[in-house]
Amino acid sequence: MKTLLLLAAAGPLLAQSWFPRHNFTVGVGAGRPQAELAGPFTDSPGMSFGYGYRFHRYLQADVGLDSVFGAARVNDYLTTDFGDRRIRDYQFLIPFGARAILPLEHGRFLISGGGGGVHMRYTELLSQPSTYFRLDCRVCSSRSGWGYYGLVGAAVAVDRQQHFRFGVTSKVYQGHTDGDPLGNVPGVRTRDRWVNVFGEFGVSF
Repeated sequence: MKTLLLLAAAGPLLAQSWFPRHNFTVGVGAGRPQAELAGPFTDSPGMSFGYGYRFHRYLQADVGLDSVFGAARVNDYLTTDFGDRRIRDYQFLIPFGARAILPLEHGRFLISGGGGGVHMRYTELLSQPSTYFRLDCRVCSSRSGWGYYGLVGAAVAVDRQQHFRFGVTSKVYQGHTDGDPLGNVPGVRTRDRWVNVFGEFGVSF
């Protein structure tokens, strides 16, 4: 009888202490280039993908990808055996770090903040004639470098089990890139900053 009473009393406490370990997000939004990118690049739409492993109720390790489309305003063509193929530019930011999480209302609302390192790569890509056959683009330019980032975010669960969430996350990236000329950016080392804001849908378990 005592064992049953203890289990009954511990049930609500265990339910309150539960939290999802694996957290996947996909987002849509925009990136704003700043610092030495502010003139050559322009505000552009983008997408984000992220995975977070929540190893503690208040701490989570993160890795992800923010992709911004066409910030360098490249719109060229390459003549190939498959006709004129368009060349466009893409900006890829790969953050890896951690965040602190403040759960509210038994975990329904999550407020978070954190940061870490980032690998930045800006590249021109050639439109391909097929998913089964790819053309090499020897004239496509690229730049890359390293930096760091900080983030703030908020999310709310839309189901009782807290498996699905909607939220918003803002990241500020700071770093340097070097490499080929890209758009109006010359082939020199530049000081780069991005302010990205994405609305997100998340799945947790």
